[in-house]
Amino acid sequence: MSIKSEMPHAVILMNLGTPAEPTPAAVRKFLRAFLSDTRVVEIPKPLWQIILNVLILPLRPKRIAPGYQQIWNSSADSETVTGSPILYYLRRQAELLQQHFDHSLGKEKLLVRYAMCYSEPQLTVILDELRQQGVESFTIFPLYPQFSATTTGAVYDQVAAIFRSARDIPDISIIRDYWKNASYIRALANSVRDFWRERGAAERLLISFHGIPQANIRKGDPYYRQCCETAEKLAQELELSRSSWEISFQSRFGKAEWLQPYTDKTLMAWGQQGTSSVDVICPAFSADCLETLEEIMVENRAIFMSSGGNEYRYIPALNLRTDHIEALASIIQDKLPLFASSQ
Repeated sequence: MSIKSEMPHAVILMNLGTPAEPTPAAVRKFLRAFLSDTRVVEIPKPLWQIILNVLILPLRPKRIAPGYQQIWNSSADSETVTGSPILYYLRRQAELLQQHFDHSLGKEKLLVRYAMCYSEPQLTVILDELRQQGVESFTIFPLYPQFSATTTGAVYDQVAAIFRSARDIPDISIIRDYWKNASYIRALANSVRDFWRERGAAERLLISFHGIPQANIRKGDPYYRQCCETAEKLAQELELSRSSWEISFQSRFGKAEWLQPYTDKTLMAWGQQGTSSVDVICPAFSADCLETLEEIMVENRAIFMSSGGNEYRYIPALNLRTDHIEALASIIQDKLPLFASSQ
């Protein structure tokens, strides 16, 4: 494979963000930035700011900081993690992709960096650093396989805000989603196969995605459809019967209706109905984080076991799997016209 331009092109991987430390103060700072984004919460801003500053920020950081303390310097798989898992994995994913492209294209023909939406390193800082190095061609790669206005849409907003008043705007593109990519689906399926090869398959597989309000889907967000099709593609790749798996959605917040079926209620019903064992996978996550390591691994396990279940296992996110890095590389190659066959 060869690359057409001598001027380096840069790919910037992006994920949601993380507190800088597992403390209430750091969690509060992160939540303020995250929950102040009108893409994330669509409640009218004046009302939401009252709720956020009076009810959420004074109380929620103290409740969830212990969860961050539990996952700091720990992991769902055998990888040794230092600090925040989501930041650790994002940094290592960028490093491994850089190694991949250095080997396939030549050193520094394609630069790979990383940024967070709501914490450091910030996208504007990384862009400034790269432009100072002479880079004027960028691809922003949000590591959200399924598109939602609440996630990837917020990345579009950040890019637009950074260059809104600029006179010299670089060549910049955004990878919108990648749930249909065959390499991504294959990596998901391989992670399940590897898990089952070591431990055996559970009675049922729950394919659980992060939830968003149902109202967002009514307004046109394609996330629900893409999640359903991702689950179907994964089940087809694994050759599963329809009775052996289900899709669900976790992490609802507030009293509004969110995407259903709910993960916690599904697990409760399965336990009560006599399902003995369940495996859970979360295909919306490119890396393990508080939601997978605490809510899925710990909280939902307790729900299933207390409802009559006997065995509950979480299949880790793709994280640093070789086939995951190769899938991300193939997605980048498919999206960039600067790649050309060397044959």
